[in-house]
Amino acid sequence: MAKGKDVRIRVILECKSCVRNDINKKSSGISRYITQKNRHNTPSRLELRKFCPYCYKHTLHVEIKK
Repeated sequence: MAKGKDVRIRVILECKSCVRNDINKKSSGISRYITQKNRHNTPSRLELRKFCPYCYKHTLHVEIKK
């Protein structure tokens, strides 16, 4: 099987509230997670609730473009 035709792809999830509100002015960090998804089962963008160390709570993390 060719590398470009793999079903599972790597995606980057980014905290939506850190980017939108720029909550912590003193710490200029954005929480990001790397995970995999099945391209055929979930063709739309992935959204998961993950812990954000900059917001100190569980927030919505959405898939970003590479």
